[in-house]
Amino acid sequence: MYHAAPTGAASVAPVSPARATLSACVIARDEEARLPACLASVAFCDEIVAVDGGSSDATVGIAERAGARVVHQHWLGFPAQRNVALDNARCDWVLEIDADERVSPELAREIQDFLADPPPGVDIGAFPIRHRYLGGRLGPSAKYPDYRHRLFRRGAYRHDTDRTVHEGIWPRGPVAAFSGELEHELAGSVGEALRDAWSYARSEAAQLAPPPGASAYLTGMFARPPAKLAYRLTAGGGWRDGWRGLLHVALAALSDALVWARALSRRRSGNAPGTASPSTHFSGAGPGARAGPPRVVAVAHGQARAEQAARWLERAAGAGLDVALITDVATAAATVRTLQLPGLGPFRLVRAVDAEHQLRPIDALVPAGRSERLRLLLVPGSLRGVGGIGLGTDPRTIVEAVQDGRQPKAQPLG
Repeated sequence: MYHAAPTGAASVAPVSPARATLSACVIARDEEARLPACLASVAFCDEIVAVDGGSSDATVGIAERAGARVVHQHWLGFPAQRNVALDNARCDWVLEIDADERVSPELAREIQDFLADPPPGVDIGAFPIRHRYLGGRLGPSAKYPDYRHRLFRRGAYRHDTDRTVHEGIWPRGPVAAFSGELEHELAGSVGEALRDAWSYARSEAAQLAPPPGASAYLTGMFARPPAKLAYRLTAGGGWRDGWRGLLHVALAALSDALVWARALSRRRSGNAPGTASPSTHFSGAGPGARAGPPRVVAVAHGQARAEQAARWLERAAGAGLDVALITDVATAAATVRTLQLPGLGPFRLVRAVDAEHQLRPIDALVPAGRSERLRLLLVPGSLRGVGGIGLGTDPRTIVEAVQDGRQPKAQPLG
């Protein structure tokens, strides 16, 4: 998406007067094995801030030799450590990265090109993350692109210290979507994968708000996990990743069951779980408390409907909405973010809608016609937003509809 010339390997890159500056923020503790490759991948940044949580190995020395400014902070938990790094950053923009992640050369070039001319009204960017799992790369089974919001203007965002998992950033407006990958070493062995699943379940259960009745626990332990396994492997395309994909999705479903089992155990023992909803995965707000302009994504098949949808989305953007178009053809709408697919088959469309939802939650999913509405039948209700919106809807009414959580007057879909 963004193209720039390759950079050298110096820890502090030369800065063009026209380019915004960038701080790489890394948190680490006992990461001597993985940290060197991480730091080398962000050598193009103007500064590197490394927050050490009390390492007993060579982590600090490795960071210093890579030119990082090391901040010593006793481990406070992931979100608090990230905030410490943000507080010590000095540049215009911040790039957050973990010790087990790498910025690919393609992504590094995109970031530099982006910083040369950041789009107006955009204060955050998201990267597709490519997980390496048991010696192979995951795709659909890990919900690729699985966007991570790791690039943002300094001072614009902070992490929610009440969360122990899913402590990422909640975007408040349009998101710049990058195509270069953030590479992540997810698990190198089956043992590590099992430990990660257990650790996630333990942390998530600790902050799960107690549901009102026993049926929620039964559903969470016995109904949702197999449904998740089947859906992720079929509609989500997880089967394409072979045995690694099957194992990854199976452990994710098992982990979800363990979350509810541990929450039930805590309830019976009198230790009440936390107060966060498991679906509130980002800081600042949750899916039930949207921030920023409504997010509207239209789906159109064929040239005529795609052009019609693009024109309607341009009107919606003019009314202050955050818009995008999913289609199978090219359009002339240069101002509308467009995801062009090779086809609009139902499974491919489900994955595309999910990817747009990862960038920023969808408040209204708009089919351009009846055939598009049928193609969207497999899309989960959680990704649809308010209903009853068509290309005949006045975009100005959508803001109020989203805020009130109601459906506008139904419009013909053509």
